[in-house]
Amino acid sequence: MADILPPVTTKEAFEKVDNSNLTRPVGYHFVDNEANDLLKRGYFRGLNLYYYPAFFDEKLHISARTEPEHYELGASYYFHPKLQFSGYVNTYGGLTAVVYARTDNLIIVAGTELRNARLYMAGAGFEYLALNYRAQLELSSERDIGVFRASYIHRVTPRLSLGGEFYRTSVYQKLGVGYAARYETDKMVASAKVGSDGDVLMTYVRKISKKVSLATDFEYSIFSRDDVIASVGYECKISKQSIVQGKIDSNGVVSAFLRKRLTMGLECLLSASLGRKNRDRKLGLSLIYG
Repeated sequence: MADILPPVTTKEAFEKVDNSNLTRPVGYHFVDNEANDLLKRGYFRGLNLYYYPAFFDEKLHISARTEPEHYELGASYYFHPKLQFSGYVNTYGGLTAVVYARTDNLIIVAGTELRNARLYMAGAGFEYLALNYRAQLELSSERDIGVFRASYIHRVTPRLSLGGEFYRTSVYQKLGVGYAARYETDKMVASAKVGSDGDVLMTYVRKISKKVSLATDFEYSIFSRDDVIASVGYECKISKQSIVQGKIDSNGVVSAFLRKRLTMGLECLLSASLGRKNRDRKLGLSLIYG
């Protein structure tokens, strides 16, 4: 056995447990971020226009978003690269204000939303960033439902990160816990999430080449075994200006997405989706400037 597994030297053993060699992991809610970017993209219909100019040495950013039956106007002001205030108003009667502040080890986000002159949502989040872990605390209230949520994720090895979360709601005093794992290399990212409510989510993303990536996910509810969804998708970088994505899921929904940079500051997004069961068709075009 000693010939098959050579003894580990003191220096090697120390390096394996030396936390200073480990980098900070992604946030708990972003362990499956690569798969979400490819498989959970929001497909839309109709014509959408987005305008994001900058003023006053790029400290003030104005945004305008036009969608079918909806219009939103927003503004963001950067008091400091690590201090930002944003506000939005839309045709639904909503008014939103958000403050974002950051230090080297702490991120604070606070926001509130009014709808038809009544408080709809308010919340605050705090995230502590350490060398090889991050911890997050969230307090929020939406439609008179209060939520307390805490999460923690730690990079155990250079490739493996493990985390957990705890949450409690004011309605029925509901309690819940969740666990997450993420394994990553230069060529792939695999993640898994499981919650006390019975929901299980597993994702896998594989980088085939510099231009092509494949992804798949699997969602399953332990308490409702009929509720199973699986999907596979791809991403192809045709050029520096063009990206094509596509996917198909177990419900028979086929979707495609094209992002193309037309000129400096102007992007075009083309979205298409077709559902086989309900014959739901979506075709959308977005133009983004800024």
